[in-house]
Amino acid sequence: MVKARTSAAELVESGHVRINGTREKSPGHAIKIGDVITIALDRTVRVLKVTAFNERRGDAASARVLYEELSEGNQSSRRN
Repeated sequence: MVKARTSAAELVESGHVRINGTREKSPGHAIKIGDVITIALDRTVRVLKVTAFNERRGDAASARVLYEELSEGNQSSRRN
């Protein structure tokens, strides 16, 4: 969602991230498969469900397969 870990930490510390509906204040909070993460970003809210982890950090494309987008406005395929 953001390019740098410091930016991600700032989002958490400023209260823009929820894990399973609870506002998170600690950037080091562990998440697990199945957790739902809500992120408030630049006038949008993204809701993501963690589906897998990668052993190493990767690029944005490899990260996209590790979560399911639950936000209605950001889904690439919508149901009619």
